[in-house]
Amino acid sequence: MPENIDKHAIFDWIKRNPWLIVPVLGLIPLFNLPFAKSQSSLPSTSVGTSTPALPNSVATLPSVAMSPSPGVAPSPRPASTPTSIPVKAIAPKKTASSSRKSVASSIPLPANLSVDGAIEMRVAIAAGVTSLPISTSTGGVILDVKGRPIHALPAQSTYTLQPNGQGLLIDSMQLPSIVVIDSNPNGLIRVGDRDYRGRMLIVLQEGRLWAVNYVSMQHYLYSVVGSEVSPSWPMEALKAQAVAARSYALTYHIKPVNRQFYDMGADEYYQVYKGIESEASSTKQAVNSTGGEFVSYRGGVVESLYAATDDIVIEAFQGRGMSQVGALALAEKGHGYRAILGNYYAGTGIGRIEMDME
Repeated sequence: MPENIDKHAIFDWIKRNPWLIVPVLGLIPLFNLPFAKSQSSLPSTSVGTSTPALPNSVATLPSVAMSPSPGVAPSPRPASTPTSIPVKAIAPKKTASSSRKSVASSIPLPANLSVDGAIEMRVAIAAGVTSLPISTSTGGVILDVKGRPIHALPAQSTYTLQPNGQGLLIDSMQLPSIVVIDSNPNGLIRVGDRDYRGRMLIVLQEGRLWAVNYVSMQHYLYSVVGSEVSPSWPMEALKAQAVAARSYALTYHIKPVNRQFYDMGADEYYQVYKGIESEASSTKQAVNSTGGEFVSYRGGVVESLYAATDDIVIEAFQGRGMSQVGALALAEKGHGYRAILGNYYAGTGIGRIEMDME
């Protein structure tokens, strides 16, 4: 997406989590790690594949010092106990000049907020389209970039957003070129034929529309795990997928593809994300039970590449990544998710972010 839009007009919405202080998470490219060869010799069954690419730009965010317990990894091996690091969530200072202010900043933080719930991902679910059908399940509102209501959206009423010479057009109503769609509490936003949690940023650029879902890491992973592998898989395989997917997402949260608008895309080029369509009770359990855990190496977050089979991992990543079918086989043999991750990401440990509330 081009980056020549007026930054001052969108800072209120595009800056994430002004109240979340994440000390610097070092980013470790996967290809710098020593890897053991995959032990699986399973057939090349087609499960959800991930063929990610490196981001195009680097964000200037501070990082978190982690202290995992790496070490040489036999195949498989029990992983070390996760290292904990506090992450503080605090209310933002209310200054008129703050470019990091967000509409969400006025919402009190719940005492039981998990770290996955506190981290907000920006996922581009539509890129360069000519129209967008939208609706809300419980009703909602269209806001301008300053958080001011423009137009109410009745529940279950579908509208089509289209570009015109002055900005966006919804039915016969003129809108600015950048808007935010927010649903009423516990509601969903439908874009096209899929429902999403969170908020939706709609941007018009060069006659085309972009839709970016602002969604918590927790809800994002509920969908990704169920999109990438079958929710019917053994829980330890789902947990391994959850940790790998979280680690991969964190690398794009730190180094987004587009600093202005979105962290990453929603297709197999990154990780497959389908909104609530692919959520299941098992994927929620896998995400929640591994909350905040990621693959870590010498204090950094590993870009944990993975694909469906050993053959694809070898072809796409020179054998350096997790085979999802191989993880399934190990789980069926009784290995836990930490041992599975240790098998594929040799020499790494499990880091964990924890959050302190003030």
